[in-house]
Amino acid sequence: MDSLWLYIILISLIAIMFLSERRYPGIVLRIEENILATLLATITLVSFFQVIARYGFNASWAGGLEFVRILFAWMILFGMSYGIKTGLHLGVDAVIRLLPKPAFKIAAVMGGLATLLYAVILISADWLAIFGSESDGGAISYWLRFFNAGIGLQDLRYPLWLQESFGFPERVPRWVAYMMLPVGLALLAFRALEATIQIVMGRRELIIASHEGEDLLAENQANSKD
Repeated sequence: MDSLWLYIILISLIAIMFLSERRYPGIVLRIEENILATLLATITLVSFFQVIARYGFNASWAGGLEFVRILFAWMILFGMSYGIKTGLHLGVDAVIRLLPKPAFKIAAVMGGLATLLYAVILISADWLAIFGSESDGGAISYWLRFFNAGIGLQDLRYPLWLQESFGFPERVPRWVAYMMLPVGLALLAFRALEATIQIVMGRRELIIASHEGEDLLAENQANSKD
């Protein structure tokens, strides 16, 4: 597989999400929330049954730990973009809030652009060659190495009936487990760009939600007075 096709797939995914969100924003939000909830629930259930099997029946699923570790990474990578969209990421804004309003807005825009740049560099660092960098890393090249090599995971294996009935390999390929890496970073870049545009247009204050703790404290103080 060539990197060009992966770029096309990622851009198409972002385009589909963008168009779907313009038409059905509530549905897209629920899909994102359900994905995160499903990942968290699966991690919890697998971990719970692993403990029961190990201490209750002296047995366990050999690939359980690796499976949970992969799902946890998926939840983080997918949750990064969701956190920006819903304003859940915490940050420190004590200094920039001392700035005049125009300077504050410039700082907020720079924060959004810095997040966008961070995501773009992690997706692919090839373009840094224009600045004299020799880096050829990034999530896309990293994922493609495993896709083209066909290397399997260490402990996570397909069920025997899938191997016998459909010719699945014994071990789950690493590219399947790592596919959320480029997808999650592409979603992060999309949400960072979206948030930056919202800040420029005045529909959003910051890319973070550091004021949330202050709001909760003020609310609790008001409730205690009542």
